[in-house]
Amino acid sequence: MTPNRSHPLQHSDGRRYTIAVLGGTGKEGPGLALRWAKAGYPVIVGSRQQAKAERVAAALNERLDTGSPSNGQPVRGMVNAEAARQADVVVLTVPYAAHRPLLESLRGLLQGKVVVDVTVPLRPPQVDRVHLPEGGSATAEAQAILGDGVRVVAAFQNISAAHLKDPDHPIDCDVLVCGDDDEARQIAIALAEAAGMRGLDAGPLANAVAIESLTPVLIYINKRYKVRGAGIRITGIG
Repeated sequence: MTPNRSHPLQHSDGRRYTIAVLGGTGKEGPGLALRWAKAGYPVIVGSRQQAKAERVAAALNERLDTGSPSNGQPVRGMVNAEAARQADVVVLTVPYAAHRPLLESLRGLLQGKVVVDVTVPLRPPQVDRVHLPEGGSATAEAQAILGDGVRVVAAFQNISAAHLKDPDHPIDCDVLVCGDDDEARQIAIALAEAAGMRGLDAGPLANAVAIESLTPVLIYINKRYKVRGAGIRITGIG
């Protein structure tokens, strides 16, 4: 991947990055894929099953054709391994139970890439309580599994999946981004902006434990106050 220093989501020759959303048939994945495709980026929805990936991609393309045919990019559906192979940036949106097995199976294919990990280590049925995994955070575990050849960042954990699915719905929530590589953090921030949100640099990968831990807190707040889209907004930044 030869980056364009003036645009975090483009190659040096001006081609836009291809974004693969692994686990893209779940809750968060389709909404993110739709928003990036609408913004003009080539997007691949990844799944364990080719047929399921193609069904979700077809449904997203129908929405793109109806909503913004002039600037939308067609979404493709593939098995996770092929999606990872073809992508410049990989976004991981799988349940925590599937996190390690998927990363271990794709370790070789992800070398040299940026992986944006959206996974939260929830422990059903008590998903409104903070659970700290053995590795400290899901993102830290991802970095340990994939090794130094992959730049892992944490982002998008605190965004309502219900609101993501409507690309015209303004999301009043900041995307906090953590990672040990500055360029990778800038890529994740640019992904947030392309999806219609504000991305903020929240520091090194060690800080991901705080971002991931906010999600069960927000789930509890949603239940307590009977809302669907409680989020985090950082004040004092112009």
